[in-house]
Amino acid sequence: MDLLPSEYRPLAERRTSVPRIILIGGGSSSGKSFLTREVLSRLGEGGITHLTLDDYYKDQTSMSMEERLKVNYDHPRAFDWKLMREQVAELKQGKTVQKPIYDFVERNRSKKSETIIPQKLIVIEGIMALVDRQLREMGDLRVFISASAERRFLRRLIRDSEQRGREFENIVHQYFTTVQPMYEEVVKPSSNYADLIINNDGVENLALDVLTLLFQKELDLASLGQTDPKAEEEEFKEEVLSTVFQRRGK
Repeated sequence: MDLLPSEYRPLAERRTSVPRIILIGGGSSSGKSFLTREVLSRLGEGGITHLTLDDYYKDQTSMSMEERLKVNYDHPRAFDWKLMREQVAELKQGKTVQKPIYDFVERNRSKKSETIIPQKLIVIEGIMALVDRQLREMGDLRVFISASAERRFLRRLIRDSEQRGREFENIVHQYFTTVQPMYEEVVKPSSNYADLIINNDGVENLALDVLTLLFQKELDLASLGQTDPKAEEEEFKEEVLSTVFQRRGK
């Protein structure tokens, strides 16, 4: 799907394309991955590279399953920040990377990896997307997806039981001992660094509509090579407000 008006294409072709990065943070099961996939299905994946920070959990091959079960996966120290920062920096420079793949059943990094080729827009989502200063500084736009604790818990319960083979007792225990406490202590405060906070509890499809508009705008900017942050922000705010009022009026 070509999002760039025909009259701008010659200009875009004369520019050196520099990937733009959108960072999407938020609590576990707030809807980050789901919304991102839905936007990609709307716009098509051409021109967009999608990364999930879950794949950057540390390699725990040397640990037994019993030890892995005790790890707090919602704490910053559970992540391989060095590798994450290095690969995001390389992607922003237009370089291809070999991204690790995390196995949720084994609770460990898989032996396989995935070749990631940077495109015009790089979308990086995960609970820690806005927590790390160095990662934030590499982002061109920072978004936080919010949702109520009750809704996040129900979504996680369904997801972990159906997709990750977790037992009910384990899901409940993990949520109340690490997930929610770490959300309050680490993840929620990172929303202060967001350029935009999207509530995923409200009007049906509103969060999806806003995120779709955001992706499309960033794709256009990447194609044109526009680098005026204030102009981008003001123009985008006007479009978001227009979308919100249209949705609420229905």
